[in-house]
Amino acid sequence: MSGPLDGRVVLITGAAGGIGSACARRLARDGARLVLSDLDGAGAEKLAGELGQMAVRADVTQHADIERLVDEAYRQCGRVDVLFNNAGVIRVQRLLEVTEAEWDRVLDVNLRAVFFVLQAVVRRMVRQAPIAGSELRGKLIQTASIAAYRGGSPLTAPYSASKAGVVSITRSAAQALAADRITSNCICPGAVDTAMWAQIDREWGDLEGWERGHAWKRRTSIIPLGRPETPDDVAGVIAFLAGPDSDYMTGQAINVDGGLVMG
Repeated sequence: MSGPLDGRVVLITGAAGGIGSACARRLARDGARLVLSDLDGAGAEKLAGELGQMAVRADVTQHADIERLVDEAYRQCGRVDVLFNNAGVIRVQRLLEVTEAEWDRVLDVNLRAVFFVLQAVVRRMVRQAPIAGSELRGKLIQTASIAAYRGGSPLTAPYSASKAGVVSITRSAAQALAADRITSNCICPGAVDTAMWAQIDREWGDLEGWERGHAWKRRTSIIPLGRPETPDDVAGVIAFLAGPDSDYMTGQAINVDGGLVMG
């Protein structure tokens, strides 16, 4: 049985866990051929083995690793139809306690790496033939966050700044690459039940003196749809953006948050 992504090659960064791994499973089920990348090379290899796909360990903050990742994807697959630029980190700290080192770490992974991974892929993508059955040569998908719009918490200023930057990069790329028949969109998840939110709950709780789980309950109790977000909630939207039904969309930041941000 054919799937909506049959024959499409998708490169995923931050693939070993959370949103990345859920999206990998969904895209594989829909027929995509995947290149799974993560700093956690063992995690990426394990997922790749489970799904019958390929893995490449890479630190996306390092230029040599980015070049090696893209080279390997094109060597093994011949092209990249979809880039899912998903790697990200966070740190919960009071505004006046953020150090230069922590600022740099969050911005390096969440913003700088997003731009340079995108740039490295696009340099190849603009030279490839259109995707089979499409007018497009390729698709770019970035992971931003509703923190880009809410201003975020005063406890996650670098993270919020980085995600606002991802939305900006997404739109800049959409305008720059439209004539090359490459689209660029991003997703803005809310409170997703992942290891990252477990970290947020722990660090936020430590700052406020709360029990484990209190920050998570506090954040998810105000979701209009009445339940926490799962990685699979995000995966369905990524499958749509990677597939043919979104071919006429570009420059969009799509909130996937159960209604936390409206308008």
